[in-house]
Amino acid sequence: MRRVILPRIRLTIALAVLAATWQLHADEPTALVIKDTTLFDSTSASMLPNRTIVIEGDTIRAVSSQLEPIAIPQDAHTIDGSGKFVIPGLIDAHVHLVHLAHFIHVTGDEFLPMFLAAGVTSVRSTGDPIVAQVGVQHYADKHPHFCPRVFTCSPLIDREPPIHRDTGYALTDPAKAPAFVNDMVRWKVTTLKIYAGTPRAVGQQIIAHGHKHGLKVTAHLGAYSARDAAADGIDCLEHIESVFDFSRPPGFDRARVNGGNLDLKNPQCQALIELLARQKVAVDPTLVVFRNMLYLNDEQRYSEHPDVALCPARMREYWNHYSHTYRRQDPKTLPQRRRLIAKYQELAVALHRAGVKVLVGTDAPEPFVPPGYSMHQELEMLVEAGMTPAEALRAATANNARILGQEKKLGRVAAGHVADLVLLTADPTKAIQNTRKIDTVIRGGIVCPPAEVLKAVPRE
Repeated sequence: MRRVILPRIRLTIALAVLAATWQLHADEPTALVIKDTTLFDSTSASMLPNRTIVIEGDTIRAVSSQLEPIAIPQDAHTIDGSGKFVIPGLIDAHVHLVHLAHFIHVTGDEFLPMFLAAGVTSVRSTGDPIVAQVGVQHYADKHPHFCPRVFTCSPLIDREPPIHRDTGYALTDPAKAPAFVNDMVRWKVTTLKIYAGTPRAVGQQIIAHGHKHGLKVTAHLGAYSARDAAADGIDCLEHIESVFDFSRPPGFDRARVNGGNLDLKNPQCQALIELLARQKVAVDPTLVVFRNMLYLNDEQRYSEHPDVALCPARMREYWNHYSHTYRRQDPKTLPQRRRLIAKYQELAVALHRAGVKVLVGTDAPEPFVPPGYSMHQELEMLVEAGMTPAEALRAATANNARILGQEKKLGRVAAGHVADLVLLTADPTKAIQNTRKIDTVIRGGIVCPPAEVLKAVPRE
């Protein structure tokens, strides 16, 4: 009992100290200015030099142009941005805040600070039990100084019985879809998620009624094909497999390890990519979860990545148990699995080049997918695959804001937008690894030093 109670007592004391510290900041002038910095414009995917940003409360009030300076409030707190680089707060488009909690014995409130410390100021839940998920969202709302903002999603809409019993919701009668959607509207979700066991007839009704209420509809596909979902108006597809698995021509060996041999120029794949682009279906590849958890977690460079050490001990203990107990893989298949990951990366960039809006999500906290810090790994994988650093950054900010329906508030550093931004010490458009070189995170106008934010993560 003592081993459980003492860490929580220490965490409670640490949170109390942090709250007191931020309360002192709250008593300071509400205007915040970042002066003479270089700003990443997520619309043009370019860096703009010599910019000054004026923040009042939680909103960006003004951004100077290169030729026209702006008035700075007399009582403003000023940050010298010279030699530094500002990007919009990163948005993780695919996380789970409750799913897996009963396995890893870590609740969402305990790892939320990891996102903010890593420069991720917003996260999109993609399938969690609704009551617990909204509880975590309320916690985040009340603790903006060490938590990102949380956008919620329905449970996983699935077959009977659901594939994931902890977060799945069996919906097999299309006639019951409107009532389900109405219930989700009352919970104020922003996204509905169709899961792998859902047939087309149910999916069509979820999409139609979700759109009537202004909700985005996404899917991790299986029984419902990517072509049908795109034709029916789906907004987004989760995981690169939701495209890859429907890109193989008839007769192709469907064994997973042989997927690395798929020629993406085959007519079936090309037709699907063109359809997704034409229908404006976004794709969230979540490459990092396939590499770190599903196929290459037997490589120490992923399972023992320095990012993993930042996670709570209970999370790491479960991940190691999972790897040794459930995900033992034949070393002889390692070359084939590496080819498969490379093929997934190739498909993600092919989608991007065809005009499909690629998103940046991680599936954290699946095993060896560290909350927050895996966003940098996902960005690195997209750039390794062929996207430019600027294109990857735009995907993680402007594209992700759009799939949330928040493009007028998030994803840009512009007047009228929420003041979510990250101050870096090196140019991320020169090397994507520079997104890790975080000086300061600002969440809704609150200055959040990463080292201080990480103190809210239980280390034992």
